[in-house]
Amino acid sequence: MLSKKRILSVSSCSLALFVGALAASSSSALANPFQPPNVGYAYVNDNTTGANTLAGFERHADGSLTALPGSPFSIGGVGSGSGLGSQGALQLSSDGRYALAVDAGSNQISVLRLGFNGVPQPVGAPVSSGGVDPNSIAVAGNLVYVSNAGAGGTNVTGFYLAPWGTLYPIPGSTVALPEGSGPGDVLLNSDGQKLVVTLVNTSQIASFDVRFGGRLVAAPGSPYPAQGLGPFGSEFRPTNPSQLFVTNAHNGAGLGTVSAFNVGFSGELAPIGASPFADLQTAPCWLTISQNGQFLFAVNTGSGFISSYAISPNGTLTLLGSVSAGPAGTGAVDARLAPDGRTLLVNGSKADVVASFAVSESGSLTELASSPTPLPVGADASGIVVD
Repeated sequence: MLSKKRILSVSSCSLALFVGALAASSSSALANPFQPPNVGYAYVNDNTTGANTLAGFERHADGSLTALPGSPFSIGGVGSGSGLGSQGALQLSSDGRYALAVDAGSNQISVLRLGFNGVPQPVGAPVSSGGVDPNSIAVAGNLVYVSNAGAGGTNVTGFYLAPWGTLYPIPGSTVALPEGSGPGDVLLNSDGQKLVVTLVNTSQIASFDVRFGGRLVAAPGSPYPAQGLGPFGSEFRPTNPSQLFVTNAHNGAGLGTVSAFNVGFSGELAPIGASPFADLQTAPCWLTISQNGQFLFAVNTGSGFISSYAISPNGTLTLLGSVSAGPAGTGAVDARLAPDGRTLLVNGSKADVVASFAVSESGSLTELASSPTPLPVGADASGIVVD
């Protein structure tokens, strides 16, 4: 579960930054005294050409978003300026104190400390991703893995995230992936004992057991054939780290599916029930699961709809329905739920917006009146996180 604790390091410089941000926040509140209270923050990896930036937003009690003063924020690396075609290009640390972002244009990873007022500040210089074209990040505790999708450096590489926010490469952690396989998402389960990588171009799923010190050991038979073409987004169920869900994006118009797997002791993947489960939409790519493990939401990038599923205790899926992604529309990408599960934010990078949806107790979605919220000019955003 994401924590909302923040640490404020008080020095002459940080105190000045804090006072300035507080003044800006107060000014904003005075300008709109009827604005609902702030309940958290949302961030988007802008993936901007040249100097990469992070867009930051205040989240309000009614689900609306307001850009943080000073947003977007420079993060130190270089973006690619084009869609990354991946899930997880931006992640939060397990304690919620840091944001980790891929810098695809400079083959680096940036770490940002999230201050008391939500303003991100880089923790030192970006570090090498250990490969070419980093596009996805996985985090569990202090263990971090990055997938690199580029030719000549297609792999996953591990890091240790220190309590003070520095990333240290784990010696011997790099595992090569087949060239041209197109890793789309690297994912650790909540206890950090299993790691999977979706291989979009070869329609496979690589699965690993995570051993002492973060060392990866391939599961017997890995990589496994996916249950559809173009396995893309993936999530372990928050309430059961042995259940894995994967979207199958490239089956064709109206033929998208979502697969459910049980993950064995050594990382073996076994389909659950009648998996894969029909989506009835086109190109389900990105997915997210509620913290209580009851609902799964899949963003159908091709048809511009978001599908809602109920998850049974054994992991089978029941399609509840689909709603339009609204102004985010066709080309919507990453999606993340607020920690309380009541709001879903969708990164509609092709329309340069973030769309916001209320989530009912039954799992249905309704776009909020305040939606959408513009993204910064020049952003080709990939990755979104919510705390």
